[in-house]
Amino acid sequence: MRFLHTADWHIGKTLNEFSLLEDQQAVFAQIEQIAQQEQVDAVVVAGDLYDRSIPSEAAVKELNGMLRRLNLTDHFPVLAISGNHDSATRLSTGADWFARSSFYLNTDLASAFTPVTIKDTQFFLLPFFGIQAVRNYFHDERIKTVNDAMERIVAEMQKAFLADKHHVLVAHFFAAGSQRTADSETLIEVGGLSAVATSLLAPFDYVALGHLHNRNALNEERIKYSGSPLKFSVSEARQEKGVWLVDTDPFAVQWLPLEPLHDITLLKASFKELMANAKGYPATDFYDIELTDWERIPDVLNKLRTVFPKIVSLHRTHQAQQLALNPQKHRVTESPLDLLADFYSQTLGGKLSPAQYRWAEEALTEATKEEQ
Repeated sequence: MRFLHTADWHIGKTLNEFSLLEDQQAVFAQIEQIAQQEQVDAVVVAGDLYDRSIPSEAAVKELNGMLRRLNLTDHFPVLAISGNHDSATRLSTGADWFARSSFYLNTDLASAFTPVTIKDTQFFLLPFFGIQAVRNYFHDERIKTVNDAMERIVAEMQKAFLADKHHVLVAHFFAAGSQRTADSETLIEVGGLSAVATSLLAPFDYVALGHLHNRNALNEERIKYSGSPLKFSVSEARQEKGVWLVDTDPFAVQWLPLEPLHDITLLKASFKELMANAKGYPATDFYDIELTDWERIPDVLNKLRTVFPKIVSLHRTHQAQQLALNPQKHRVTESPLDLLADFYSQTLGGKLSPAQYRWAEEALTEATKEEQ
């Protein structure tokens, strides 16, 4: 069979104060189009459908609309699990009738051991879990670590394996050897302990993972993160987003990129250069700007936003450094101008220009006159 592997939709997420709803709609349309063009037998969503455990009304309406289109309009079986950002209770509402339309949404550990069979493949849907939930399910207090838990989970799943079927695990956790690169990824390890050893996942023909937003976070042929379909933070700006197209017989995995409606662009330049070259950049994209100017520019963010409306991050190459005072240095004998020059040098790493020195001298002269 053939299926799409995607994850971490985070419906309802914002990029700083900017809504991503339009961007999420656009990228979903591409996922739907790929599913249609590739004639997939199912669509897998490996957790974090929502960005918050209590999503907004708009987010709920949007996700419901997306799932209805895939499942009820396009007639694709949908296999999904709850992630650490999701509320399992909220997502599971309506679960009793979901399966009637081939919409399989698993939010509890107990259901993970009953596979969903589509054509030649058994899917095991393992939602985000805590170690205590695994102890309770197996009534075994000897389960101390995430790898203890996964060993028991996988062994239990294997009891349901059919020899003439392929076996796919859909899960949401941090796998050993993975690299967390995005600040929009909540730093979690299942149960708050260590990462899951990939060797424990060997019985499966393919493992469709969610949680990490970078598809290159793990380099395994049959264990993959799909990553998020959108760039959700500046740290993801250079990542290519997309979905995995998986065939079970013969086994093959193909990466299919997605194009963002509005990209995140990293800019590094002076204020003057940015204002002069702004026409070369789409006004609707998101921007992370690093200013190279040494001098302070009043109201710089609002000035830049007249040409780059969607600035999500603004920082400087030459940040002021914390002043390390030298108690041995006798500053009482130094002139105010000498003190100013020394302070400027220590905090900004440079010397006052002749013009700056002249302005400072004139200001001190005026201040002295007022005191007299």
